[in-house]
Amino acid sequence: MPKRICVLNGGGDCPGLNAVIRAVVKSAIIRHGWEVWGSEDSFDGFIKPGKMPRLTFDSVRGILPRGGTILGTTNKGNPFRYPE
Repeated sequence: MPKRICVLNGGGDCPGLNAVIRAVVKSAIIRHGWEVWGSEDSFDGFIKPGKMPRLTFDSVRGILPRGGTILGTTNKGNPFRYPE
């Protein structure tokens, strides 16, 4: 079974996030054969259903010229605030 990793953006947006996401996805798949998942809106992806898409070559194709981040981010999320 391949290893799985997750990419998330915490804090505010900054230039180059999509380039980093794309590089992580491509390197993880090509070099290691890993599965890559993305947590949308920072830690919300871990908590809320449907906010953890699998990232593939197709999902990161063409994202470099797009502004922001394909995963979204938040600087006000707190993973420890959610009730159990």
